[in-house]
Amino acid sequence: MDRRDFLKTAGLGAAALGVAACTPKVVEGGAGSTQQNGLPEGGAMQQNYPGVGLLGYGCMRWPMTAGADGRQVIDQQEVNRLVDVAMEHGVNYYDTSPNYLGGESERATAEALNRYPRDRWLLATKLSNFSDWSYDNSVLMYRNSLEIFRTDHIDYYLLHSIGGMKAFETRFGSTGIMDFLLRERELGRIRKLGFSFHGNKEGFDELMGLHSKYHWDFVQIQMNYVDWRHAGRNNTDAEYLYGVLDRMEIPVVIMEPLRGGRLADMPVTLADMLLAKDPSGSLASWAFRFAGSFPRVLTVLSGMTYMEHLEDNLRTYLDFKPLDAGEMELLQDVATRMETYPLVRCTGCNYCMPCPYGIDIPGIFKFYNDNLNAGTYVKDSGQENYARIRRRYLLDYDKAIPTVRQADHCIQCGRCEEACPQHLAIRSELRKIDEYIESLKRETL
Repeated sequence: MDRRDFLKTAGLGAAALGVAACTPKVVEGGAGSTQQNGLPEGGAMQQNYPGVGLLGYGCMRWPMTAGADGRQVIDQQEVNRLVDVAMEHGVNYYDTSPNYLGGESERATAEALNRYPRDRWLLATKLSNFSDWSYDNSVLMYRNSLEIFRTDHIDYYLLHSIGGMKAFETRFGSTGIMDFLLRERELGRIRKLGFSFHGNKEGFDELMGLHSKYHWDFVQIQMNYVDWRHAGRNNTDAEYLYGVLDRMEIPVVIMEPLRGGRLADMPVTLADMLLAKDPSGSLASWAFRFAGSFPRVLTVLSGMTYMEHLEDNLRTYLDFKPLDAGEMELLQDVATRMETYPLVRCTGCNYCMPCPYGIDIPGIFKFYNDNLNAGTYVKDSGQENYARIRRRYLLDYDKAIPTVRQADHCIQCGRCEEACPQHLAIRSELRKIDEYIESLKRETL
């Protein structure tokens, strides 16, 4: 079965439309591409588009360390080490934003990349004008990015996180900034202009309706094997998003291929289904093979905080094997089953933070999800070893989330929901978790 037949068989007929324009190519690894830490000897980074590695680096989750004053700062030495290994093996697309990591992501990324010739790396950064969308501030943000990276051009520039015409008009359309960006593209200082999308089908269709005017060079979407058909509340299934972009022959950048880590740390019974099929592969590798199996994909972003994350993803893309029809069917089965688990769909992006009342929203959701995945949550008082499991759960909760940052301190102000790109009902989820914790304390579960 060739790749076109596979995509049709798996219900992905739209994906195959772009295969002729996106014939996969590879780029050889650097001089140090010998076998190391289990990486394929003489491995070659997969490419769907010439000159762009299929694995891209998402720079929102750089490793942190304690600074001189005890506060958390980016570990620049480790960032440099990660970038060195990534560059050596053909990872050349780096995605950042003035908003990431308290505004420090661009600086740290620039420091690491500027140790290499400018033609060795592709810069993707964003117009993240969420709080001040005035023309002057937007131009300043753009020029600051050029200055930080000491470059005369940005390879991929994104309008950051828009979900439809209302957001577009407010932050871009009515301010005059689009005329400025179009001129910058004409002058070559912006090589490719696009946007990142979080929203519903109507909003996406509205933005794509602007293509004849702005000629989007690429679009960044959230795509993984769960969101393919189960995107959930106020989001659009990735199957639809990808299909539209493929038909319009617009390159696709993938974000959240692991759905905020959920697809690398899933309920044991679901993990066993994948491990039974491929005992030697990681759970994450299934998600990255899914994202990489679509020919219109320009690059798949991964926020690789640790070297083991980078090495695991390199093993996937240096010896890339697209999913076959049976594997695609297996993943859709896992995705459907995953929807039956009462997990919070948080991806850990931290857009909801800081909470004005100090609540650790992503930390609470992670603790809750982790215990569901591991089977260590308390089901009811009839559970075997109920008293011990209940006590351990409450102790672990207090250890993971300081008392003043726990769910019971939520006053339901709703500011977090306004910022959440996943459109989660955060207040409802926090209330649910708080009620669950309270029932454990009172032993009324």
